[in-house]
Parts: sequence; C-alpha cells; structure tokens
Amino acid sequence: MISVEIKNLSKVFESRFGRTKVQALNNVSLNVRSGTIYGLLGPNGAGKTTLIKILLGSVYPTSGSARILNEDIANYKIRAKIGYLPENHKFPPFLTGEGVLRLFAELKGVNGKDINNKIDELLDLVGMLKWKKVKVKKYSKGMMQRLGLAQALVNNPQLIFLDEPTDGIDPIGRKEIRDILINLKNEGKTVFLNSHLLSEVELVCDRIAMLDKGNLIREGTVEDLTTSKQIYSLKLEKELSPGLLNAEIFHTGDATYQIKVNDTAELNSIIDVIRAHGINIISLNPKKTSLEDSFISIIEDSNKLTQKK
Repeated sequence: MISVEIKNLSKVFESRFGRTKVQALNNVSLNVRSGTIYGLLGPNGAGKTTLIKILLGSVYPTSGSARILNEDIANYKIRAKIGYLPENHKFPPFLTGEGVLRLFAELKGVNGKDINNKIDELLDLVGMLKWKKVKVKKYSKGMMQRLGLAQALVNNPQLIFLDEPTDGIDPIGRKEIRDILINLKNEGKTVFLNSHLLSEVELVCDRIAMLDKGNLIREGTVEDLTTSKQIYSLKLEKELSPGLLNAEIFHTGDATYQIKVNDTAELNSIIDVIRAHGINIISLNPKKTSLEDSFISIIEDSNKLTQKK
C-alpha cells in the first residue's frame, strides 16, 4: 500500500500583484510505501517545507495532485489519521506537559475516557513522565522536542510527519527517538521525516528523496545513495605485479586496492585477469560514502548542471 502518492506537484508563490514569482516546487513526483520511514532532504529553500504543507492541506498546489492514505489531500477528514511535529513548534507556556497533550488530544478528537492512560503512556515513551506536572516554560529545547513528538502521536496516527524531530536533543536522546521511530514502523505506521542531521536519517530511513531548488534530484534507498557503482575496494591474497592490470587502480594497503571502472563489463574483465594469474580474491565491494558526503556531492552536481543551463 502507498501512504503518500505525489504526481507532478508544482507550487509557484506570487507577490500580491504578481510582479515576483518563486518556483517552490517543480513537477515533483514520488511515492511513500506504508510501514516505512521516508527521509526528505535538501538545503534551505529546497522546497521541503512547502511540500509538507501541501500534503497537510495548509498550502494549495499550483498544479499536480497528491493523495494521503488513498484519499485526496483535499479531503480534510483524512487529517484525523495524521500526526505532525513542526519545526520550531511552540506550546502555551502556562500549560504543563500533561496539559499540552490533553489539549492536543481534544483538538484531535481523542476519546476522553482513555485520555489519561494515553497521556501517561506517551510521556513515558518519550522519557517525560516525571515532568508531567511541570509547566512547559521550564522545559529545555530537547524536552520540548520530546513533548512535540508525544503530541504528534496522541491520536494514534497511521502517518506521521516529523520536521527536525531530534533538533536540540543529546546523543542518548537521539538514540531513544530512533528506537521510537523504528518501533512505529514495525507497528505498520509510516513516518515522513525531514531532518538536517543526515547521520540520523542514514540510520533509520528506508528511502530518501533529495530536493534542490524545488526539483526532485535523487530518490532511492540509503544504499543506492551511498554506494558508488564505479569504484570498488579489492582485497587480494597477494600483491599484484606492476602493470598487470590496464585499469585505473590504486594501491591502498597490504594487497588491497581501489579500482575505478566504467561499467560492470570492465570490472569483470579485471577479475578475469586476476584469476588467470592465479591470484585469489578475498573480497570485492563497492565503495561506500556517508549520506552526508553523498548529499553534498549530489547537490554540487545539481548546481553545476543548473549553472550550465
């Protein structure tokens, strides 16, 4: 099942008299499968927030369409099945943590009979139960983030949009939130995650979309985006003789090499030569980079193409 279906979505913001136009999204199409964690990445101004606001119904698209949980986004009733944690969210400072969750539960139509148990359960889940009776004006940034995550889950949503959920949270807290997100996925819920902490995204996301200047420039699994299909790490049983291979090859250690090839046919030719000389291959692996390095490289390539145009 597809939880989010986006087809040719575009958004142009215009000034009051139409003198200035900004293309926030440009013909974006993507699908998010149910029971997955989907990451949305991009530099500032890439269109990420605009996309989320369109899906939540607070901004109208200029063209294209989108469906959530098999319903058109124009159907406001579908929002009862959605949880949302915005970036830089604010709660009334005079409310306690319990009071905030009670307020949002009532706004989302949660049954009053079950609300007390639900509040305690969620506060315990995010590590905030002992702060239940404390007013939020005394909360730190990390505590506000934890409470924000709890409010996003108060209506037991099928689809959760999270904008920078680990912002301001210490490493232990980030690990706890990662575990929560993975448990939500295991329960069959879908998480749509926007974060600048790429190391966190790399650890939890099943698929990732990268936006830049309103365009979808890359989409795929974490492995797709962090594996170079043209550079391989090769570990052999013994050293190669100089000049044995007619290839772009670098000696990186004891019988270990890095090989750059144009395609798999060239890679297989290299393997054939090595075996023909009686050298055993211990391992052969595509070179991997961090998601952060891949992200920077992809954005830089996108900018170079834009400049050429």
